[in-house]
Amino acid sequence: MTVKLEDRPIEQVREQVIDQLIYNYSHAVISAEAFERRLDQAMEAQDNQSLIDLVSDLELTADSSYQWEKRAQFSPNYSNKSSDETLHLRSILGSNERSGQWVVPKEIHLTNLLGAIELDFTDAIFQHQNITLHVNCLLGSDQIYVPEHVNVVSKLFSIIGSVENTSVSLNKQQGPTITIEGKVVLGSVEIKIKRTIKEKFVSFANSLKTSWQEMNKH
Repeated sequence: MTVKLEDRPIEQVREQVIDQLIYNYSHAVISAEAFERRLDQAMEAQDNQSLIDLVSDLELTADSSYQWEKRAQFSPNYSNKSSDETLHLRSILGSNERSGQWVVPKEIHLTNLLGAIELDFTDAIFQHQNITLHVNCLLGSDQIYVPEHVNVVSKLFSIIGSVENTSVSLNKQQGPTITIEGKVVLGSVEIKIKRTIKEKFVSFANSLKTSWQEMNKH
């Protein structure tokens, strides 16, 4: 028995509609302008009927190949390697950075005194479901970038400092969790994603469109 549209979870309907928009755009059914306009409307819609109306004129629906590509794009990168290594990043009157494809250990320590640290998990390879990040920031600045599928739990204690968490999460059940502990004194810690979720969707759609065009050249 089919569940009534109005009784379905709105985030489930939203994901289905966005999938259909991406799929139709990647197959050149709608223009880039129409895709981005409808994508904006899908992300802002507050009821299921408004969402469904956005794809009522689109016949193509996402297939199993699309779902595989989506999982590969939006799921975390995991490594089978086992390591209990602890990462220490220190900055005293200077700067330190960790980014690119690096393997994330179970524990990370950031020590920052009058310096700047950038810790970027965007392309990192995870080997643990739960990671603890210990922060000790005094008169410094810490920038922490996380991908959309990573859950962030902030337990930071701030003394005349600032802590800002603007990260979002997709596929929460599949993604790892980073718990951030420690203190910020007269400093700042910012946790955010490098690309907005819309930019992530558009990038994914464009990559699918390029693949589809290449396939149809042969």
